[in-house]
Amino acid sequence: MYILFEGIDTCGKSTQIELLAQNIPELIVTKEPGGTKFGEKAREILLADSLASKRAELLLFLSDRAEHYQEVIKPNKNKIVISDRGFISGIGYALANGDFDFDELVSLNKFALEGHLPDKIILFMTNMKTLEERTSAKNLDGIELRGLEYLLTVQKHMRESIIKLDIPHLFIDASDSIEDIHQAILTYLKV
Repeated sequence: MYILFEGIDTCGKSTQIELLAQNIPELIVTKEPGGTKFGEKAREILLADSLASKRAELLLFLSDRAEHYQEVIKPNKNKIVISDRGFISGIGYALANGDFDFDELVSLNKFALEGHLPDKIILFMTNMKTLEERTSAKNLDGIELRGLEYLLTVQKHMRESIIKLDIPHLFIDASDSIEDIHQAILTYLKV
């Protein structure tokens, strides 16, 4: 089973993935970008926000996604794979960046994923107050420096994309307690 944990920075995805991994040792945990050797290099470029072209940024994300699918997701199709981000983030960020068509983005992502979309998606939804509190306590990367309104726009596009694609999903209120969120995820995943 291929499960995406999606959401903007500081929403609590990584914390919940760590909790699941502690309780379910057979989980395969990965991330995009950065889940492969190529992904680590791509992540450095992307987080530096150094590309002038948003199309180049999109294509680098798609290259990472294709490599990640080939190296991590496909060989483990009979196991439970949880990815910290995936194509929903890719679509959300691309739409927030401007001049991209939703259907074209879906088509490009299906190409990168060899037509295999995730089985389930868990989207962590945050709000401005929580986002302000959590980002004030960390050094921001190049993408986060685009601003909190930008990040909330990305989140809105992620949510709308999941609904349009009708992929089984769970929306999580990221301001809930860590334990309440963990229990909601366990219930949803039935593990």
